[in-house]
Amino acid sequence: MATPEGFLPINNYVEEIMSKKFWISVVAMFVMSMGIGFLVHGMILGPEYVKLGGMFRSEADGAKYFPVMLLAHVFIAVGFTWVYLRGREDKPFVAQGLRYGAAVAVLSTIPVYLIYLAVQPMPEALVIKQIAFDTVGMLAMGVVVAWINK
Repeated sequence: MATPEGFLPINNYVEEIMSKKFWISVVAMFVMSMGIGFLVHGMILGPEYVKLGGMFRSEADGAKYFPVMLLAHVFIAVGFTWVYLRGREDKPFVAQGLRYGAAVAVLSTIPVYLIYLAVQPMPEALVIKQIAFDTVGMLAMGVVVAWINK
């Protein structure tokens, strides 16, 4: 049975998902996602979040939900890697990674923060920083996943 142009046959797809590079990419994306999240939201924007009072969980209350945070970053890592591998092209990895990171930011990062702005009393300046920092994070993750899988 022929496969549509640009798609791998199912056996190639399964092999790709089970490959060593796939899992190396997932681990790298998990580490990057957690690290960027901690840097941006814990260190850079953390003091601004504290000023918002009860809008966010306290540090002690948030600690109870840390396993949920880990699970969220596992989903980010697997999804980020999986979608990249399904759409990559045989082109230079830096430009491809930047395009991919930008696409993910346009599809998820930017709209999510704009929705939060619409439904929560978030300061607009803070939302702009969230969008900017997390978009840079997506660009960096895109370049790294493209480099691992070049």
